[in-house]
Amino acid sequence: MTQPVSPPRDSADKVPTTSEPSVWRGVLARADVRTLSLLGVLAALTLVGGITKPDEFLDTRNLQLVLTQASVIGVVTVGMTFVIMSGGIDLSVGAIVALASVWATTVATQDYGFGGILFTAVLVGVGCGLVNGLLIAYGGMVPFIATLAMLASARGLALQITDGKTQIVTVDSVLDLGLRDAYVLGIPPLVMVFAVVTVIGWLVLNRTTFGRRTVAVGGNAEAARLAGIDVRRQRLYLYLLSGLCCGIAAFLLIILSGSGQNTNGNLYELDAIAAAIIGGTLLSGGRGTITGSVLGVLIFTTITNIFALNNLQSDVQQIAKGAIIVAAVLVQRRTASTT
Repeated sequence: MTQPVSPPRDSADKVPTTSEPSVWRGVLARADVRTLSLLGVLAALTLVGGITKPDEFLDTRNLQLVLTQASVIGVVTVGMTFVIMSGGIDLSVGAIVALASVWATTVATQDYGFGGILFTAVLVGVGCGLVNGLLIAYGGMVPFIATLAMLASARGLALQITDGKTQIVTVDSVLDLGLRDAYVLGIPPLVMVFAVVTVIGWLVLNRTTFGRRTVAVGGNAEAARLAGIDVRRQRLYLYLLSGLCCGIAAFLLIILSGSGQNTNGNLYELDAIAAAIIGGTLLSGGRGTITGSVLGVLIFTTITNIFALNNLQSDVQQIAKGAIIVAAVLVQRRTASTT
């Protein structure tokens, strides 16, 4: 007897199998509370920044900088959210971003201009995602081990390509996207790309069969298999999606920095996982939200900006981030025990 697959919601709570209106209202109420809580934290941080450094933090250019910096890690986080929701993990995203950025900024690649750089970055990202997916879905490797191996390999290859040197981008059409003249109504192009990726991610998760299958695999892989879902193929697709997001993020980072370096994407994997967790994505899989993950990215980016403006040491910043992650996990456990 097959088990029905429940459709996902953009919430960190499981969707109940009953169709009683009161239950649905309860789920939506919890989703609203979680989202409002994250918005409250973001508002509080904005208030702190406005009080401590009013002239600098509230300056339009600084707010544009916060959104621009959030865009790169935000794109990576969208892909990470899908992977974690399926019950997996991807520790290689930062290394893939680094490899894609240096491969796309080699002299030979830049000879092909804007299209060559973009195509190479995306191709490298998808290629790494394909290797991860094959090792995990069809090779039977644990996601932690497979992506850890990719992390080491990608970092090593990136270092070999650059020989430890920074590769400067000389293609004007790429560099121009990072200039203020390219802003549309005051919005940087990188932010617009991030917004598009977020909307597409939300629609895929909540309005497609792919999204429902992702939730089903993360909630109970065996039940999903009995329901007719090809679990291995679904997992392969998810790591391909994560690699695609890394490739896009690498291109955005090239625009932002104007170069390719083997140190790019350092600790992106931790930031992406942390943002997804505080956004309500369950590490064991089956529950998650794109909206929450995006808010998590904005919270972490805002914290970094406030600490930088106030000349606070990076170690204090890391302690603050760690405390937020612990608090988010404790809230998740409390929520799970009451549902």
